[in-house]
Amino acid sequence: MRIVAWNCNMAFDRKIEGVLALKPDIAVISECAEPGRLRARGADRWLESEPVWIGRNPHKGLAVFAFNGHSVRLCEKYHPSLRYVAPVHVTGTSSFNLLAVWAQNASGGVMRKHQLGPLRRAMARYKSFLGEGTAVLAGDLNSNTIWDKPGWRINHSTKVRLLDERFGLVSAWHALRGEKHGEESVPTLYWRDRTKHGPTYHIDYVFLPSHLIGRARIEIGSFEAWCGAGLSDHVPVVVDLDS
Repeated sequence: MRIVAWNCNMAFDRKIEGVLALKPDIAVISECAEPGRLRARGADRWLESEPVWIGRNPHKGLAVFAFNGHSVRLCEKYHPSLRYVAPVHVTGTSSFNLLAVWAQNASGGVMRKHQLGPLRRAMARYKSFLGEGTAVLAGDLNSNTIWDKPGWRINHSTKVRLLDERFGLVSAWHALRGEKHGEESVPTLYWRDRTKHGPTYHIDYVFLPSHLIGRARIEIGSFEAWCGAGLSDHVPVVVDLDS
């Protein structure tokens, strides 16, 4: 099972070849146009099954695509108020619950100390979804421990701790590479200037059940192949999990 999480920075129809080259089974794509618009631009050539898409802007939402015999379906208990958090049932040779995330924090109006961010709200709203069977969380969380503020409820460290304590989910990168949150050696976002040595951050993640970490491998896309090539300011996170 290969899971890819990538913020495509819009215009996904022009960038699909890069994702297809990764040969994903499941792809979580942030800032993606709705399926109808993708089809109008030739997506039927590569779409293997009906994707999940949520959002209000038809040019810029959250999508989950399935390949290689897998299929995805939005959970009946989806709450539209959590605009860019999608509880998705994945079925196929591997079946699990996927919480796909494109977190809107500051841009979503989360500016006060005691406000919960979208992921914290989703963890409460989708508690049973994450707690039944095997669950995975993937996407652009727009957060990192380096931005934590004392006492703020949106702190990244708090989310990491609660995902572990409540659902047994840990960041694949940190668990496999032995790195601490906030001390990542490889960024996923080359922000603003899109230069290799400009402002860079690690804000895209795949969280797996801790007992499966020993069966997983992870890679993060290179600057040259993705940002340097003009595809996005983000690079993909790619996780392989043995069945």
